[in-house]
Amino acid sequence: MPTTEDLKLLFAEFPRDAVSWRAQSVTKDGTKALALAYIDARDVMDRLDDVCGSENWQDRYEFHGTRTICYLSIRVDGEWITKADGAGDSDVEAEKGAISDALKRAAVKWGVGRYLYHIVSPWVPCDSYETEYQGKKKQNWKSWKEDPWSYVRGSPAPKQVTPRKQEPLPTSPALESLWTEMMAISSSRGLELFWKDNVKTILGFDDGNKKRFVDKKDELKAKFAPPPPKGDSFPGSDRDALNQPMAAG
Repeated sequence: MPTTEDLKLLFAEFPRDAVSWRAQSVTKDGTKALALAYIDARDVMDRLDDVCGSENWQDRYEFHGTRTICYLSIRVDGEWITKADGAGDSDVEAEKGAISDALKRAAVKWGVGRYLYHIVSPWVPCDSYETEYQGKKKQNWKSWKEDPWSYVRGSPAPKQVTPRKQEPLPTSPALESLWTEMMAISSSRGLELFWKDNVKTILGFDDGNKKRFVDKKDELKAKFAPPPPKGDSFPGSDRDALNQPMAAG
């Protein structure tokens, strides 16, 4: 089970390609939109699994009108500690969207994705389309023309570089022994136990080898994942609900 020291890993930044951007508002001429960064609920659950272990965190939900409250508990040094936050219904798939948003907001109280709140939202060039309602015209966001990260204050703009031959990743007998052990994993439970025992070591590797292990973990996780349930009925439990596709944002 995680210690108070382990919980510092919850604050780690996500890979940039895991961060999505939605448009909060669009300029009158439709050429730019205010970009807000967010992560997916599945990324939150993966971070909790990686740092805490799937058996050391749990979520519970209460519904008050259109508002959903998530109680996110983590077992720290043998004691369950709970933090809570809530969200209203979203524009798409209201109930599932509210569950997703409530989980993400509760996770922020544990540090997951909190750094995104400190990003000054940039105005980013976009494509848009026009609608009209009761005689009033409105510009609506369609897609980003450029990567919003390149407009974030303090984030260097992407630059053109000449591709070079990829350097071999640094290695060691201990690292390769761990990789061999990972390659021999043959079940979801085996992957879970391996990652729980070695995640702190792996997160201490250089960026190249760390990505190597994380990519392999994702590959094995997908390989061992059970087939999706049949039917389109809404899941019967909160944990099942969180495993369903959710609205972005």
